[in-house]
Amino acid sequence: MDRKRSTAAAGHAWQIYSETLQPEAPRMGERVRAVPRMLKSVLRGRYKGMSFGTLGLLALATIYIVSPLDVIPDPLLPFGVVDDAGVAVWLATMLVRAAGDFVTWERGGRPTAVVGDIVD
Repeated sequence: MDRKRSTAAAGHAWQIYSETLQPEAPRMGERVRAVPRMLKSVLRGRYKGMSFGTLGLLALATIYIVSPLDVIPDPLLPFGVVDDAGVAVWLATMLVRAAGDFVTWERGGRPTAVVGDIVD
């Protein structure tokens, strides 16, 4: 990962962490506990704040991290570990942000339909 991208990723992660410290924002623990509920709601079609495409990317990132096959093999230290760490940071950042949005949605009791959706 080049220096600009790693700096941008770190800045984005810091921004999301800072968001958890806002007075009305869901705290980090609440977000972590909300991830399983969020995934169930997305899969059941109740929560429209995350697309199936994003859910697929999160699943692929998880598979990439746990898979022994890598773009850069792990024995090529430190590069083999850095690519896994970069994907892990992206995955964690996406989950924390999405879980925060989900908790806010749960608290607000917002409608389950998104503008533009066809409602029967």
